[in-house]
Amino acid sequence: MTQGPTQRYARVLSIAGSDSGGGAGIQADLKTFAALGCYGMTAITALTAQNTLGVTGIHGVPPAFLKAQIQAVVEDIGVDAVKLGMLHAPEVVEVVAWAIDHYRLPNVVLDPVMVATSGDRLIAAETVQVLVRELFPRAAVITPNLDEAALLIGHAIDGIGALDGAADELLGLGARAVLLKGGHLPGSEVVDVLLQSSGERTRLASRRIESRNLHGTGCTLSSAIAAHLALGAALPEAVERARAYILGAMAAAVDVQVGAGHGPLNHGFAPVPTQRLPLRASAG
Repeated sequence: MTQGPTQRYARVLSIAGSDSGGGAGIQADLKTFAALGCYGMTAITALTAQNTLGVTGIHGVPPAFLKAQIQAVVEDIGVDAVKLGMLHAPEVVEVVAWAIDHYRLPNVVLDPVMVATSGDRLIAAETVQVLVRELFPRAAVITPNLDEAALLIGHAIDGIGALDGAADELLGLGARAVLLKGGHLPGSEVVDVLLQSSGERTRLASRRIESRNLHGTGCTLSSAIAAHLALGAALPEAVERARAYILGAMAAAVDVQVGAGHGPLNHGFAPVPTQRLPLRASAG
């Protein structure tokens, strides 16, 4: 008798917007999942017309069709981790919250995408309140940058010394863990703060990499965290490994030109084979 399958891939679902330029959004997510040895899937929330110079158009996917995409993927293939990106409307947020609860989706990483690298606004103002209420408590970690964090807490974050207090405020909004990214602060060192609801606080620092090719860094980092969670890492380890990956991808792209504006990272600088896990019951 032929033995049936005994293994499966580590599966990560990106629920996010599409970047026609390939540097951010679901395109960056899929590249990241593949580079870190995971099987990537998508449920697209919106199409964007964009390149390295900016966003020229956004076309939202109807919430019912977003729901259909999630159902199709989860009910057949299953999910080990979820990355949430561009969720531009309250109805889209509500579909995602329903899916997390209905399917008990694990290891949800929320990147509260609000502003593109080019400065283009990607989320409606009325959506922010719904995002906080519905998804902060459901996510394993949120990963705002300084601009997004300032929008969420209602004031600017001035200096590295203010990161801890801002992380406390974000946790107070209902998040279970916060990775506050300090890359937009000046200085030769980049400092991020990981704060968990247990009170455990980790400060992660690295040398700043000067580059014009930084488009999609937030998408890539959150995707890398989700990938490592899917592979079985605990949150602090997943964050550290994800930071190491993104630093490598940034460094490998410094001397490359793609387009006339903010180019992408080099997601494929050190790919690993697709990882296999024991076949067992899981989400979906």
